[in-house]
Amino acid sequence: MANAGLGVPVKLLHESLGHIITVEVKTGQLYRGKLAEAEDNMNIFMRDATVTGRDGRVSQLDQVYIRGSMIRFFIVPDMLKNAPMFRRSGPNGMRGKGIGTARGRATIMRGVFSSFHFQTYH
Repeated sequence: MANAGLGVPVKLLHESLGHIITVEVKTGQLYRGKLAEAEDNMNIFMRDATVTGRDGRVSQLDQVYIRGSMIRFFIVPDMLKNAPMFRRSGPNGMRGKGIGTARGRATIMRGVFSSFHFQTYH
């Protein structure tokens, strides 16, 4: 598995390939279009994008490339909440989060990762 070391947001971005997503960049602009390519550093390439500026002006772009470090957040289709990466598997898959059942750093890290969330649209 090539992307085993990737974080959930990057995996979710890869799962979104071919779907319509919305991306807000650090300048405040919103891009909504079909995700054509996504890289592990979150650089993305979108087609048929609609750009909404901070002032509300809307324009169309045939294609746009957005640098990953400029992305503030992205919104993916609601159907991706059932993506395999969110399923628990194995013998302990149906247990609770287990905060406090282990010792040391693993317990702290579980608390950090359990607070991650993502936005979806309908």
